[in-house]
Amino acid sequence: MQKIAMDRISEFFSAIAAERALYLPLKKKGAVNFGKWEEGADVDLDALHTVKSPKGLFFPQSEDLVSFKMQGKEISIDAPDAPDEKFAVFGVRACDARGMDILDRVFLSDPVDTYYAARRENGIVVTLSCSAPEETCFCSVFGIDPARPGGDVSAWIAGGFLYVKALTEKGEALLSGLSLLEAADEAEIGPAVEQVKAVMEKLPLKDLDLTGIDGSATEKLFASEKWAELSRACLGCGTCTYVCPTCQCYDIRDFDTGKEIRRYRCWDSCMYSDFTRMAHGNPRKSQVERFRQRFMHKLVYFPANNDGMYSCVGCGRCVAKCPISMNIVKVAKALGAEAKE
Repeated sequence: MQKIAMDRISEFFSAIAAERALYLPLKKKGAVNFGKWEEGADVDLDALHTVKSPKGLFFPQSEDLVSFKMQGKEISIDAPDAPDEKFAVFGVRACDARGMDILDRVFLSDPVDTYYAARRENGIVVTLSCSAPEETCFCSVFGIDPARPGGDVSAWIAGGFLYVKALTEKGEALLSGLSLLEAADEAEIGPAVEQVKAVMEKLPLKDLDLTGIDGSATEKLFASEKWAELSRACLGCGTCTYVCPTCQCYDIRDFDTGKEIRRYRCWDSCMYSDFTRMAHGNPRKSQVERFRQRFMHKLVYFPANNDGMYSCVGCGRCVAKCPISMNIVKVAKALGAEAKE
């Protein structure tokens, strides 16, 4: 383990940015999101959550896939090269780091998504331990430890110092090039780790019970009469999907620029009426069907096909952002009661 005084944190960032692009939680117009660091940037390491998760650095909200040009009867096809930017993302919380593990199961399984794979290969994830989890957090329900956040490098802020510990070869390579770090004893972060554990024990959602909510009761949960009641107030706005660190749905569209046809993919939401619309229409015609699909996937379908791993990390963003306060916690509680009957 190594450390550096917090009053030298800009030197630390500058040293990393000299070798590769560096993305950090930056405050702009009152909102905190990950952005490319440069001298003078308003870095906010105190924000528990960025508005959107850092998944966009690996799975962008929109990206070009291929373009087509026609000259007479000749068609030329131009595909962009695989992403090659070397970068590090600093300040990823434990929940968002687990979210990347979930995305890996989707995009790195056959057939491998080469765009995502290239960014994962070129990117280094530096996580940051939580210091003050909020009432909307429930990551511990999924076995996530916010005081041991994982990633390629884990970081902690304690006693006026930033502590860092490499966990992978990529992490070791990153830290080995930073001569401004000094050796530290892991015991120095002990009080900070214990503080996080103490806070987690007091959170209202820490005892959320997922018993029976998995792939073992798919048909029963799918047929539950509670879906109609749960979805009645849903606006279908998609806010929950866009702030979620594990949602991976996307659409592929063509855009005529006037000079070429550009094919791109962009995030999509299973909460939208035109999601996966085919020639005959949308297979899920009602809001209750679309609502059910989202939460069945998170809590039932995904764990059934991924060794029990849920497609939720308890970050609490949907709890905080849903405009009608209908979120995955309320759904889990209702389904849990159904599963036990």
